[in-house]
Amino acid sequence: MPVSRRAFLVYASGLTAAALAPFPRALAQRRFADDPFTLGVASGYPQPDGMVLWTRLAPRPLEGGGMPANPVEVGWEVAADEAFRSIVRHGKVAAGPALAHSVHVEVSGLEPARWYWYRFHAGKAVSPTGRTRTAPTLDAAAERLRFAFASCQQYEQGYYAAYRHMAAEDLDLVIHLGDYIYESSWGYNHVRKHEAGEPITLEEYRNRHALYKSDTDLQSAHAAFPWLVTWDDHEVQNDYANDRSQNLDPPGEFLMRRAAAYQAYYEHMPLPAWARPHGPDMQLYARAAFGQLAQFHVLDGRQYRSHQACPRPGRGGSNIVEDCRERLDPQRTLLGARQEKWLFDGLAASRARWNVIAQQTLMAQADRTPGAGQSFWNDGWDGYPAARGRLLAHIAEKRIANAVVIGGDVHMSVVADLKIDFDDMEAPVVATEFVGTSISSQGRPRREVESWAADNPHVKYANPTRRGYTVMELSTRRCLTHLRTLDDVKDPRSRIKTFATFATEDGRPGAHRV
Repeated sequence: MPVSRRAFLVYASGLTAAALAPFPRALAQRRFADDPFTLGVASGYPQPDGMVLWTRLAPRPLEGGGMPANPVEVGWEVAADEAFRSIVRHGKVAAGPALAHSVHVEVSGLEPARWYWYRFHAGKAVSPTGRTRTAPTLDAAAERLRFAFASCQQYEQGYYAAYRHMAAEDLDLVIHLGDYIYESSWGYNHVRKHEAGEPITLEEYRNRHALYKSDTDLQSAHAAFPWLVTWDDHEVQNDYANDRSQNLDPPGEFLMRRAAAYQAYYEHMPLPAWARPHGPDMQLYARAAFGQLAQFHVLDGRQYRSHQACPRPGRGGSNIVEDCRERLDPQRTLLGARQEKWLFDGLAASRARWNVIAQQTLMAQADRTPGAGQSFWNDGWDGYPAARGRLLAHIAEKRIANAVVIGGDVHMSVVADLKIDFDDMEAPVVATEFVGTSISSQGRPRREVESWAADNPHVKYANPTRRGYTVMELSTRRCLTHLRTLDDVKDPRSRIKTFATFATEDGRPGAHRV
């Protein structure tokens, strides 16, 4: 990043030194008065021979964890059966205070394309059992992949009944597309409270993650399937961009906050060691394959982006803009040059039948002025139209197979055709987009969204009124996308239903309702 780090070198070096410090040879064999596995278990990033297993020891999760200032030995087991009669891998690892006594075990040596069960031990305490799976080998002709994607789960605005239903689905994978936590309190008709102010420090971000992860429905979805994850803005601060906060805090001060937020995020996710943060820097973008059937390209649209164009006077962050020449600057980027090249190279090299681009927000153009004139939200891809155009042109020029973009952020379900030129009705469709609604975060008024319809004919469906998640089923013939929505997000026992289903045929970009 181009910004100087002098303002936080001491702080960041302290974080890094603590995280990398060697553990004492003698690890504590601790007896726990309270359950240390209050935050459950999780797995992620499945490979043909393994995956990452996660837990965090936190007997008092909302009080910094309640663990001693020394490392504790944690045992782990992976079994071929739910009863753990056939344990195929096991080991021990140190959970230390530098990473909030979190554990990230990278298991290898397993068989491809099969389910496993896992658990942890600490002292005499035993964790809940989790279920996970390995991916098929890269040359495997997998016939089906069924996964869910979710985003935007403001804790106060609704219960996580969606995750209870998700855990009961027949899935291979879950992808979370950001806003896993919210740093701020907003909205109306809250059903529960954060019970704390906006986090700034590492301990405050740890407590906010622990609050969200203490929800048993969320825990059940983590325990049921492996996850891939990326973040959006609320994991740090609303509408931040690179080193700029929405309050225009001095960059050095904001980067200290970002470093704390990134470390807490790593500590609470089933992420591999390569994602471990270094001060305010953390690589999160990644690729994951599912045999020959699918390649996932998981993006980070926050850390490397250009600042938003034409923000409100005296502010950073988002704005609805009309005549904003800066927005059209061809040098502007949402992904940063290195990540953009990584994505382009990966798409061009992919031999998968389906290429799923997993990112945070709505990619399709959304003109928000009904009738004459145009206006755009500068925090999404509409604030970076040249970057969007480069990506879609690359997909078209390289004839990328079945490019499907998935997103979140806007708290509504959207199905859209993606074009290089959205203002040309005759422009060819080069990719298909599905934006999932929020798990619990409140959406925009329906009438407002409906008023945009005539000016955005490439948007085939948009509904801001429902909360839930999206299930996508890939086969060699087509992609089926099911919009799974709750009856009432304010009811912890709410039922769920498939509100709509769309199909995208192999080799034919664009979706139709079925």
